[in-house]
Amino acid sequence: QVEFVESGGGLVQPGGSLRLSCVPSTPVYVIFDMSWYRQAPGKERELVGSIQSDGYTKYADSVRGRFTISRDSAETGMYLHMNNLEPDDTAVYYCNRGAGVPLGVWGPGTQVTVAS
Repeated sequence: QVEFVESGGGLVQPGGSLRLSCVPSTPVYVIFDMSWYRQAPGKERELVGSIQSDGYTKYADSVRGRFTISRDSAETGMYLHMNNLEPDDTAVYYCNRGAGVPLGVWGPGTQVTVAS
């Protein structure tokens, strides 16, 4: 089954921005419902937000208004635009198929660290 690969993480100061990417590791020809998740040290993995095949998006309360999910130009991958980052956003970020329920295999994730 298709695996998605995340990239774009890094170290950013509080208030800064990052854009994460999620792309399929092999060609796909279906527009999946997709979600972003994150896992902070010592915590459970949590849902950040989702984008459905029709473009509808929804977000966790903790990121609504700061994070935006969009499709890439091929519509088989997606981005997570993160603005006004806070130290509590520090985590490994993952993407997966499904709108809120992970349906595929987990990729390697990308580390986001928010610190001054």
